[in-house]
Amino acid sequence: MTIRYLHTMVRVKNLEESIAFYEALGLTETRRIDNDEGRFTLLFMAPPGQEECPVELTYNWDGDDGLPSDSRHFGHLAYEVDDIYETCADLQSKGIVINRPPRDGRMAFVRSPDNISVELLQKGAAQEPKEPWASMENTGHW
Repeated sequence: MTIRYLHTMVRVKNLEESIAFYEALGLTETRRIDNDEGRFTLLFMAPPGQEECPVELTYNWDGDDGLPSDSRHFGHLAYEVDDIYETCADLQSKGIVINRPPRDGRMAFVRSPDNISVELLQKGAAQEPKEPWASMENTGHW
């Protein structure tokens, strides 16, 4: 049997807010399908140079009241970053809450506008713990 990873799909309530969130993470749009008959948009985003590993944002034009208010059953998306502290500072400057700060110099979590958990992992070895991250408390769920 042969298996090949294609993508991860998450449902979104507000396409523009979600695009802005994933762009803040450094992802760019790689493909878009607007289905007039089905009244939905499928938008694929991936880190530059990694188009083979997209996240698919599924947006239903007429709303999606069936979405759970907290998508914790999904698990999370995970991305490796060159500098965990720099990445978290950049996201904070864009108004994104760091739900689980990188106290250990290795791992942080943020959440999308649709409550999708996104894990950020330091590339290579963990950095030395440093402030303000080392003493920062968790915010909400992650």
